[in-house]
Amino acid sequence: MLALAHNTSLLLFALFAIVALVVLIAHFKLNAFVALILASLFVGLVSGMKLPEIGRSFGEGVGAVLSSVAIVVGLGTILGKLLAESGGAEVIAQALIGVLGEKRLHWAVMVIAFIAGIPVWFTVGLVLLIPIVFTLAKETGTPLLRLGIPLVAGLSVAHGLVPPHPGPMAAIELFKADAGRTILYSLLVGFPTAVIAGPIFGKYAARRIHVELGGIGAQLSKRSAARTAPGFSLTILTILLPILLMMFATVVQVAVPPTDATLKSNLLREWSGFLGSPTVAMLAGVLFCYYSFGLARGFDKQQISKFSEECLGPVALVLLVVGAGGGFSKVLVASGVSQAMADLIRGTNISPICFGWFVAALIRIATGSATVAITTAAGIVAPIAATVPGTNSELVIIAMGAGSAILSHLNDGGFWFVKEYLNMSVAQTLKSWTVMETIISIVALVFVLLLDALL
Repeated sequence: MLALAHNTSLLLFALFAIVALVVLIAHFKLNAFVALILASLFVGLVSGMKLPEIGRSFGEGVGAVLSSVAIVVGLGTILGKLLAESGGAEVIAQALIGVLGEKRLHWAVMVIAFIAGIPVWFTVGLVLLIPIVFTLAKETGTPLLRLGIPLVAGLSVAHGLVPPHPGPMAAIELFKADAGRTILYSLLVGFPTAVIAGPIFGKYAARRIHVELGGIGAQLSKRSAARTAPGFSLTILTILLPILLMMFATVVQVAVPPTDATLKSNLLREWSGFLGSPTVAMLAGVLFCYYSFGLARGFDKQQISKFSEECLGPVALVLLVVGAGGGFSKVLVASGVSQAMADLIRGTNISPICFGWFVAALIRIATGSATVAITTAAGIVAPIAATVPGTNSELVIIAMGAGSAILSHLNDGGFWFVKEYLNMSVAQTLKSWTVMETIISIVALVFVLLLDALL
C-alpha cells in the first residue's frame, strides 16, 4: 500500500511538472532552457531524491544527450549550409519537381526520409534533408508542413521501429529474438505507418497550421552566388557519403561475426566501426563537401569559413534546450517515475504485444526518450513474455518501438529540433509533431496486431 501510494505521488508530480512546463513556455513565454531546469529541480525535490543527486542526475542527462547529438548536429548543419549556398539543394529540388511534379513531392520526401533514416539517427537525417525540404517549399509554394511532416515521419518511424537503431537492437538482445525477422516485420509495419503519419496527416496538418519559411531551416536554404552549381550526382554523393559510411559499418557488423579470428576480419570490423560512427561519418561528409560544395564551386577559404561559422550560432540555443530536456529525462528516471509507471501495469492481464506497447508508451511520456522507453520496457516485458506460450518476440519488440514514439512533448529533444528547424511555436509543434508521433504509435500497433493475427 505504501509503495502504491509512493508510485501514485511520483506520477502525479511528474504530470504536474509536464503540465507546468507547457504553461510556463507557451503561456508565460519563459525561456525553454530555464523552464526545463526548473521542472527538473521540482521533480527531484518533491520525489525525495538526495539534494546532491538532483544536480548530478541533471548534469549527467545533459552530458549524455549532448555527447551524442551536439557534434553530429553541428557537422550536419555545416554540410546543410554548404549544400544550400552551393545551389545543391536547388539541383535536387528541381530534379524531384521535374520527375514527380509538385503534387507528389510529399510522397517522395517521405520515401527518401524513410530509406535514409534506416542507417542514420533521426537528427542526422533531419539536418541533412531539411535544406531540400525548404528549397522545395520555396520553389513550389507548397506549405512547409506538407513536406516537413512526411520528412520527420519517415525519419521517426525508421528510428523507432527498424533495427539497427539502438532501441530495437537492445530489445532484440534482451528477447534473444531473430534480427532478420525483426527487420522484415519492422519494414512491413513501418512503411505503411509512415505513409499514414507522413503524406496523409501532413496534408491535413498543413491546411490547419500555417508555418512561415523562417528559422534555422530557412537559413539552410539560402544560396550565395556560386559560379556553377554542383551536378546532381555529385550532390547526391556528398549528402549520402555519411549515410553510406554508417550503412557499411552496419552491414559489416552484422555480416562479419566478432568471433572471427582472422586479422583481416577484425580489422574490417574495427575500421568500418570507426568510419561508420556518426561523428566520423559526418566529419568525412563535411570535409568532402568543403570541396564539392565549396572550392569546386568557386568559393574561397574565407567564404567557406564564414558559411561554417554563421550557421552554428542559431543551433547553439537549440542544443542547450535539447540538453536540458535530456537532464529532465534523467531526473525523471533517477526519481523513479519511469519505474512507477511500469509497476502500475505490471500485474495486468493483457497480451505481451499490448503490454509491451503500453509499458514503452508510459516510459516514453515520462522520460521523453524513445531509446530509454524501448530498452527499459524490454527489460520489464521480456521475462513476462517468455512465460506466455506462442508469443512472437519480434512483434513484441516492434510494438515496444511503436509505444516509444507516442506523445513526444517538451521533455523530448526531437520535439525541440523539429520545432526550431520547421520554425514552429510550441503550440504548433504540439498540434503537428506530437500528434504525428501519436499517430505513428497507434497505427504501428494496429499493423503489428494485424500481422500477429496473420502469422
